Amino acid sequence: MIAHAMTETTVLASTIDFDLGALKDGFWGLTIEGLTYGSIYALVAVGYTLVYGVLRLINFAHSEVFMLGMFGQYIGLLLLGFTPSGNTYSEGTFMTIIYLLIAGLCGMAVSGTAAVGLEFVAYRPLRKRNAKPLAFLITAIGMSFVLQEFVHYVLPKLPVEPPLGGSSAQPAIRLVQPTEQFSVFGAPVFNLTLIIIISALALALGTDFLINRTRLGRGIRSVAQDPDAALLMGVSRERIILVTFLIGGVLAGAAALLYTLRVPTNIVYYGGFILGIKAFCAAVLGGIGNVRGALLGGLLLGVMENYGSVVFGNQWKDVVAFALLILVLMFRPTGILGEKLGKARV
Repeated sequence: MIAHAMTETTVLASTIDFDLGALKDGFWGLTIEGLTYGSIYALVAVGYTLVYGVLRLINFAHSEVFMLGMFGQYIGLLLLGFTPSGNTYSEGTFMTIIYLLIAGLCGMAVSGTAAVGLEFVAYRPLRKRNAKPLAFLITAIGMSFVLQEFVHYVLPKLPVEPPLGGSSAQPAIRLVQPTEQFSVFGAPVFNLTLIIIISALALALGTDFLINRTRLGRGIRSVAQDPDAALLMGVSRERIILVTFLIGGVLAGAAALLYTLRVPTNIVYYGGFILGIKAFCAAVLGGIGNVRGALLGGLLLGVMENYGSVVFGNQWKDVVAFALLILVLMFRPTGILGEKLGKARV
């Protein structure tokens, strides 16, 4: 048995590449690509971090809210008359922007509604019964599977053409043709890269401004710090919780559009699972409960996993992401920027 285990370890080790030269040669290209995916992780991570900051709840169903956002923007494009042929839409910049906005609004509407519905159906009854934290955690995991299986088995039975959901990914609808805009030290920067990074940063920073500089944000921070005191000051805890879920859901819908711009062939019922786990890791990495931490954690995770895929081999890409999380938490258990939303935030 020991010999067999040693043989397996040797085989496993033999699949690990260690190519620092490839990292050096492709450093800038890998960095740009990592920032692209990291921006999407960051947007989804903000949803995790807001809900945790207010409710101390890890909403594992948030990845399925993201997945429903992908289907929402896809259905919106079908209703606009797009056909999933794989051809790129090319009717000018103005109309492309209009259709991108419509698709994004459809995705945000679906994911925002799903997030609010999730809170109303799954979590609010538990709060009314003063359920223990473990009950919330189990419910979140259960709702994650419920939403997945709804898209997997129920959605295909609806009388819609072309059929939606099921086991196979939806045929791609490509709104934007990737074209190089400029280069950074020889690494090309495409229009899709700029759209994704700029949009994600604008939404994440806008959310940070909302939390830290507006009256609604003060309400969210007060409920996160001391819900009883906030209630005495006239802040409705239930309304704040609902708004928090809505904000997280809307951001997940926006991230869904950005993700499917980059990977248009990945709209499938389990399409949010791995990305959701990575986004949660990004939230923890930056400091869960901290919006800026979610942004930093997402960008860092996207870049480092991209570096790792070249140094150790693409099959170790996910392992590098989680190893980075463990390494940071060993020395900084609260994450890089630490918790913020629930501690001395008002």
